[in-house]
Amino acid sequence: MHDLKSDALSKVPQLTLAFWVIKILATTLGETGGDALSMQLNLGYLVSTLIFLGFFAATVSAQVASKRFHPLFYWACVVATTTVGTTTSDYFDRSLGLGYVKSSAILLAGVIVVLAVWRRTTGTIAADRITSRGNEVFYWITILVSNTLGTALGDFTADDLGLGFQGGAVLFAGLIALVAALHLLTRTPKAILFWAAYVLTRPLGATLGDTLTKPLAKGGFDLSRINSSLVIALIMVAAVWITERGQVRAQARASA
Repeated sequence: MHDLKSDALSKVPQLTLAFWVIKILATTLGETGGDALSMQLNLGYLVSTLIFLGFFAATVSAQVASKRFHPLFYWACVVATTTVGTTTSDYFDRSLGLGYVKSSAILLAGVIVVLAVWRRTTGTIAADRITSRGNEVFYWITILVSNTLGTALGDFTADDLGLGFQGGAVLFAGLIALVAALHLLTRTPKAILFWAAYVLTRPLGATLGDTLTKPLAKGGFDLSRINSSLVIALIMVAAVWITERGQVRAQARASA
């Protein structure tokens, strides 16, 4: 049974189906938004990464400084990590020439190391309730590295494995469904399943974003990256607003 006081102090949203839908929207926005700066506006991967790092620094500062969960700060942070992840992964893969396999391996090791240090430092890697400054810092570091990893995985499946963007999206959707089944049917530690799903939603969003914006010859729909980003952002804002309103009403009914 959850500690109501701890729930009230938690600075992350409830892990509902709506959370995962909004997370996938955020990762898709991260892909289209990151590519909009680096490719459509021709700023390049390094400059775009530095811009998005500044955006991430601003949003995560607001998030950490807040005393309670604030949907705007939280989801702005998530979008910031996905845009940083997109351009950073592309910089590793293409500008530095590491390729998708090496980048994925390095970033996967990074996620494991961060989680191990987090566990050793605080005694937990649970992500359903974040109430201390230390856990919150590790939480966002893990998200930043995992979203960068997810970008590399999405490109790896689409290009190196030859699945294409739509094939990659189907693959990662299937893997997320598998994680959900493990959650329902087994006693696998919930924290491990959460972070597995969190990593997998990033390449799903990446392949969905590429499906929308890549040229027709490459299997995409050739939509504008900027326009796609704006539409996805509007849908995401609406989803967050509807979800929050629903939870406020539910809490009001419960306390009545």
